[in-house]
Amino acid sequence: MNEENKGTPKNKWSRIFRKKWFFPALYLTIAALLLSAVVWYQNLENQIPDATDIQNEQGMGDYQPTPNEDNAEPVLEQQEVIKMPVADQEQAEIVTKFFDYNAEQEDRENALILHNNRFYQSTGVDIASADAKTFNVVAALSGTVTEVKEDPLLGNVVIMSHENDITTYYSSLENVAVTAGDKVKQGDEVGTAGKSIFGKDKGAHVHFELRKDGKEVNPESFFNQSVSSLNDAVTEEAAENPEAADNQESADNPDATEDEPTDETSTDETEQPIDSEENPDEDVSEEDPAAGDDVDDENSNEETDDSSNTSGA
Repeated sequence: MNEENKGTPKNKWSRIFRKKWFFPALYLTIAALLLSAVVWYQNLENQIPDATDIQNEQGMGDYQPTPNEDNAEPVLEQQEVIKMPVADQEQAEIVTKFFDYNAEQEDRENALILHNNRFYQSTGVDIASADAKTFNVVAALSGTVTEVKEDPLLGNVVIMSHENDITTYYSSLENVAVTAGDKVKQGDEVGTAGKSIFGKDKGAHVHFELRKDGKEVNPESFFNQSVSSLNDAVTEEAAENPEAADNQESADNPDATEDEPTDETSTDETEQPIDSEENPDEDVSEEDPAAGDDVDDENSNEETDDSSNTSGA
């Protein structure tokens, strides 16, 4: 009996070892233990210390700001994005495009303005509301109002200057909400859209122009683009077409390129006398020399008749 009892546990473990599931279960248990150990070790290394501990370690408790830190501005805020000059861009549509010789035929035709039976090339874009109603016109960029005027053809006009020699131009305004010298932030109200004689077929709209270094550029190409993209585009265009840049400078200074008339030319045009007005009698004799001969013939005929009458008497 004792021998049978001693062999029972050994036989029991032998039966367990012979089970098919025993070794897979053993392997999975060991793998789970190893994986738990690895995860615990990684969490121990990546544990983030408390903010208070960091300040105590680095001695930040007595932190003093630098003098210029209060005036510091984030870089992203300094680089503005050119916006369409309307309060609600979803309701706005461009009814007149910027005239570009390289554009499609349809776009070039849409960039022509008819006035007094003549077509004019648009140097900006006309923006109207989809419901044909008036709307608020806002500043496309932050800047300074340099001029506010009323034009008989263009309506109320507002001109603003910005950094990097950029100028924005708003016309066909019904009401104006700014005055010359005002500092305006992007999105501030400039006025309300109205009608003008030059764009009377467009209804209530605003004519918007974007200029870089005094040259008009297509505003539609730079809407929702950064100011640096405008600077880069103008710089690349000037590098590709240096002659066009020279012509632009000549156009800005017409007095430096126009030739003044010489004294010799003006003398030739003004000092030549007109003979027919100064000596009318002399001209008649010169033009019809036979007139004098006829007078002499008449005198000789009269003398002959007198002599005949005398002899007959």
